[in-house]
Formats: sequence, C-alpha cells, structure tokens
Amino acid sequence: MGFFKKLKEQFTPIEVEEPASHEEKPTELEKDETEKDNSIQESEVQETSDEQSEAPVAPQEDEEKEEEEKHESPVEEDQPELEAPETSVPQEELEAPKVEEQEETPLPEPEDTEALPEEPAVVESKEKQASIAEKFRKGLAKTRDSFSTKINELVAKYREVDEEFFEELEEVLISADVGVHAVMDLIEELEMEVKRRNIKDTREVREVISEKLVELYYGDEEEEEVQGLRTEPDGLSVYLFVGVNGVGKTTSIGKLAYQLRQEGKKVILAAGDTFRAGAIEQLHSWGDRVGVDVIKHSAGSDPAAVVYDGIKAAKSRKADVLICDTAGRLQNKVNLMNELSKVKKVISREIPGAPHEVLLTLDATTGQNAMSQAKTFSEVTDVTGIVLTKLDGTAKGGIILAIRKELEIPVKLVGLGEGVNDLEAFDAHAFVYGLFADMIDEYEEQGEEE
Repeated sequence: MGFFKKLKEQFTPIEVEEPASHEEKPTELEKDETEKDNSIQESEVQETSDEQSEAPVAPQEDEEKEEEEKHESPVEEDQPELEAPETSVPQEELEAPKVEEQEETPLPEPEDTEALPEEPAVVESKEKQASIAEKFRKGLAKTRDSFSTKINELVAKYREVDEEFFEELEEVLISADVGVHAVMDLIEELEMEVKRRNIKDTREVREVISEKLVELYYGDEEEEEVQGLRTEPDGLSVYLFVGVNGVGKTTSIGKLAYQLRQEGKKVILAAGDTFRAGAIEQLHSWGDRVGVDVIKHSAGSDPAAVVYDGIKAAKSRKADVLICDTAGRLQNKVNLMNELSKVKKVISREIPGAPHEVLLTLDATTGQNAMSQAKTFSEVTDVTGIVLTKLDGTAKGGIILAIRKELEIPVKLVGLGEGVNDLEAFDAHAFVYGLFADMIDEYEEQGEEE
C-alpha cells in the first residue's frame, strides 16, 4: 500500500490491553473452579475438625490417657487426612494444579514486559504519535472535507492520468492555499513520479500526492532540524513572540508555558506588549491560570526594559525558559523594526546566542493575508519559526506549505483547538495524515477486500 500504509501504521495506536483482555475470560472460569475446589477443601477440613473434636471426648478415662490420645489422634488422623486430597480424589483435583498454574502464569507476564526497557517506551511513543495524529485529524476536518471532496471528484472524473488531470489538480491545490510556487513544484514532481512508476489509474495518484507533500515541506533539510523548538540544555532558553494583534499570540504563549511546565520546566513570562490595551492583564491572567510568574511594567513602558527585568528574574529564580511577548504594530515598519531590534540586542547582550527562537504568530483563517504578514515581519526581524493558530477553523490549511516553500520558514507550532492542550508541535507526517485520513481508511478497506 506504500505511503498510505506507512502513515496508517505510524499513527495507529497500540492496543496495550490486548493481553489482559485475552486472559479475562479464562480467569473468570478459573475463579469458579477454584471456588469449588476451595469449598471442597473447606468441607474436608470441617470433617477433620469434627473428628478431632470427637476424639478426646470418647475415652473419658484418665487425664493421662486423654493427653496421650490427644497427642496420638492428630498424628494418626493428620497423615491420612493430609494425603487424602492427593490420593483419594485424584479425578476431581486433577484440574486444581492446572488452575493454580494458569493463575500464576499471567502474573509474571506484565512483570516481564515492565522489566524490558524498550517495550514501554515504544508503546508510549506509539500512543503519543497516535494522539497527535488524532488531533491533526480533528483539527484539519474542514480542510480535509474540502480537499478530499475535490480530489475524489477529480479522480472520479478522470480514469486515466493525463495532462488535463494535472491541470485540474493544480487548481484544487491552489484553492487550498498551498501557494502558486509550491503547487508548480509539486505538479512537476508528481508528473515525474507518475511516469517513473508508470501509474495509469488516477486513484493511485492520491498516495503519491501525500508522499510528495511531505517531501515538499521538509525539502533538503533533516526532519530534526525543522521540527521542535531549539533549547539551551545547560542554561536559560529564550523565546521571542512577534505578530500582529488579534492572531492569538498571547494565548499561544500561555498554552506553550503550560506545556513546558507540564514537562517539568520552570517558565517565566515577560509582558513586553506594553502598547495594546489589556495585553499585560491578559498575559498575567494566563500566568495565573497555568501557574507561572509574569514580569510586567505599567502600560506604555519600554518593552526592552520589561524583557531585561524578565531575564534578570529568570536567572535569579533559576528558570529554564523565558517567553517574551512583544507589540505587533504594522502601521509603521520603522518603529516596529527599531523596537524589535532593541529587544533582541538586550536579550543577546545578557544571554549570548539568545533568543533561541523568534516565533511569528499567524492566524490560519486569514489565508494569504497571513502570508503578507509573514513577509513583513521577515523583513524587520529574523523569524526562525511560525506559530499557526486557529488551523481547526479554516478550510485552507495548505497555507502551511505555502509559508514553508515561499519564505523557507518552518512551522513550529499549530493551534488545533481552543483547549490548553491543543497547541501541538508541527509534524508534516501527522499533517498529511490528517489531510488524507478518509482516503487512507478507504484505501485500507479496499486492500482488505482484495
């Protein structure tokens, strides 16, 4: 099944409870059998106790004889009584040792699996990947409904792969905001791959499209270089957030702070957006919500001074991460450039090599307007990554590929919902899985039928 099969296997959760469920039914039957055996053994013990209680009453002659018989009777009765369950009822109790062995065998199994260092880690990684893929699947529902419908209509219209098929496919990709330059490169790659594989059926092209989208995103770079946030392992990591007002910048900062804190890191926020009304209060509210400290000044203060105090506080409190908010005014590029330049100078002076990430926050629902914002901020500062919010609220999720291709800036984080846990590290494989999830399920069902 090729690339579809690879995605399905990568993002399908492991059924960890399968061994337990496999043992459940026999253990219930075994419990009934053991209860019966226990009742038989209890009845035998009661009979022996009755015989023992009767034994000292029968003689009633002398105290010496009674004591002798008391000492002798248990010895005489214990020997046959102890051997009785083993010899007198062999047929009934043949199953009893088996039951005990079957009860004991499931117990070491989980201990053995826990003792292995690799298996729990593999299961945990697999579950995490499946959870992330499921979030992408839900978050990209609108884009997938629009994109998948158009692709399936195109496949139904053309039974063979020809020039007209690629022309209409080009229009479908552009309508999803993939971007003109990205679409041109993608179509060229698809035509070459179709010829190389000698693909005639248009249905098989869907799998090639998904594969080429992943390759288009990563390009010549390694996945590890593109994904995830850069950190300073032996010191303070500083992340500088930039972006216009109203794109979800402050909310993204709060969500990222929460996730980092869940990872056991100490986080401090610097309220550097001192110009927007209510920005300081909003960030302080997020700090209270997620349990992190917020360094702030009064409204209208110098953002660089706030960031400087934030660095001092982070160092003195031995924080792991400092996240700095900034103002997002595009009315005057000169002022914006000067302001961001001043903030970056303060950070790099106090912490060499910082900021470790300059993250531009964009609203996915604005489409090509987000692209123009990215170009503007790229001109005034060195943007190292994109935080794309509200991806679950748009049908044009292809903007991710357009930004990556035209600006050569990787998407670091994506917002897939309104919850505090819905800010996810971007993974191109999970993104394509969410985009083609319905087709992958359909393709798998067809393969099983065949």
